[in-house]
Amino acid sequence: MPGPNKATPKIEHKIKLKRGDMVKIIAGKEIGRTGKILKVDRSFDKVIVEGLNMQTKHQKPNRANQTGGITRREAPIHASNVMYLHKDKPTRIGYKVEVTEENGKRVVKKQRIAKSTGEVID
Repeated sequence: MPGPNKATPKIEHKIKLKRGDMVKIIAGKEIGRTGKILKVDRSFDKVIVEGLNMQTKHQKPNRANQTGGITRREAPIHASNVMYLHKDKPTRIGYKVEVTEENGKRVVKKQRIAKSTGEVID
């Protein structure tokens, strides 16, 4: 059992966002700003957005970092507080599944679509 300061991961939820997606922050101190997703953590439902939600970290000198000092880095944001940007407008993401037969085999193709326009994202 983890100690009192250890976070226990949740059950992995399906986050429809991917690394490289452009998103808009819809809640919190960075509301209204946009950025690109650097990392998606599905076990905690969090994303890290480039250049947003910056935090400072004070580091003591060690072998890897001889000088130490204050560094700035991106902190995770809950996935429910960001929204995918499609053509510079925030939209929800859905899926479109196509089932076809090729050479007697069933081929399933799953694509992300923008709910506002119905266009295929990728």
